[in-house]
Amino acid sequence: MNKTIENLTPGQIVLELDKYIIGQKDAKKNVAIALRNRWRRMNASAEMQEEIIPNNILMIGSTGVGKTEIARRLAKIADAPFTKVEASKFTEVGYVGRDVESMVRDLVEQSINIVKSQKKEEVKVKAAAAVEDILLDKLIPSVKSKSNVGFESEGDKSNYELNQETREAFREKLKNGSLDERKIEIDVSGSNMSPIGVMGGPIDDVSMMNIQDMIGNMMPKNSKKRKVSIGEARKILMEEESAKLIDMDEVKEEAIWKAENLGMIFIDEIDKIASTGGKSGPDVSREGVQRDLLPIVEGSTVNTKHGTIKTDHILFIAAGAFHVSKPSDLIPELQGRFPIRVELESLTEDNFYQILKTPRNALTKQYVAMLASEGVSLTFTDEALRELASLAFQANSEVENIGARRLQTVMSHLLNDILFDVPELIPAGSQIEISKEMVSEKLASLIKNKDLSQYIL
Repeated sequence: MNKTIENLTPGQIVLELDKYIIGQKDAKKNVAIALRNRWRRMNASAEMQEEIIPNNILMIGSTGVGKTEIARRLAKIADAPFTKVEASKFTEVGYVGRDVESMVRDLVEQSINIVKSQKKEEVKVKAAAAVEDILLDKLIPSVKSKSNVGFESEGDKSNYELNQETREAFREKLKNGSLDERKIEIDVSGSNMSPIGVMGGPIDDVSMMNIQDMIGNMMPKNSKKRKVSIGEARKILMEEESAKLIDMDEVKEEAIWKAENLGMIFIDEIDKIASTGGKSGPDVSREGVQRDLLPIVEGSTVNTKHGTIKTDHILFIAAGAFHVSKPSDLIPELQGRFPIRVELESLTEDNFYQILKTPRNALTKQYVAMLASEGVSLTFTDEALRELASLAFQANSEVENIGARRLQTVMSHLLNDILFDVPELIPAGSQIEISKEMVSEKLASLIKNKDLSQYIL
């Protein structure tokens, strides 16, 4: 998507989400407002920018209804750093395990990668030219011109001119890819650094990263020779030459700003750290994780190996099924930091039909694309899609409801034999149409057998 965030109204953001996610209008509306509010804040008066805090969102809904996908697609629309974490993986400070600050460090790493990719694109032409010269030097060593002091003989001058002609001829061959399979020897930079073990007590993530960076900087950067094809050498050298042209201090500064002002953190399974009434055993640990989360969500400064980052304007989207616990089981202070609550609807049979048919990344389109790579044409009748939707919905009703993920199970069961037979028994050029009858026949066991445990993901 080429549109920038300032050109996207909340309505247009919803339309973008509609291309991939079926239903959930209320959730889409709220995240669209949250995204637009980020642009509004950055264009507000200077004195108000620091005062405007994001309205963090709590999504409540069963598994497979689209909570994660909404957040992930929103980050792509905004071209923003995004990280997904599971609240149940964190432990209270003082215990062995991941501390809550690691989610912010993960976000900064994502931001660094985004900015580095953008910078590499900016220097792509310059880096490609440098790589071309390196490859030419490997193929045809350059004869230096002495025109500034004059050639020692006519022979020197002829050699130089012949060398230049040969290099230009090879340059054309490099550009059109006709030399890509040819093997050459190149120097690849690297270090002798091996994984580090630290003796003694527990050490936090930042200290470990700093120790590794410090030792890495002290280690000699050795280069080793590798014999590779020119095509592979071009990729390796492009990475090295791009890195030389990029100012990493500038990358870090821009990445920190991007993470602070555009970053999104999706905290899944937040219901798993809600206390269910007791004040002993696991409930104490769960409440401890909530209290560790609180300063991050409220706004604090976190140390990372790329510098400090303020979390005041990061957008937090939390999600949970809340089957056992309730949102009110979270500590009041944390509840207050997620003022927007959205209940996602359970998916209907018609939703399943639309999920199979409409989104750009629909499962049916994925299977069509996979078989097309083998030269096999796959099509689905409309009746077949409705039958698949009906069976998936029936399976969710009779066993555990796993939402849209059930479609992956029934589609896999339906098409596994075809995927196995291509290309040996079903050659390129074949055309396969999936009909309602074929769906009913292949999934007959699913219809008859009420014990559907084998279909649970």
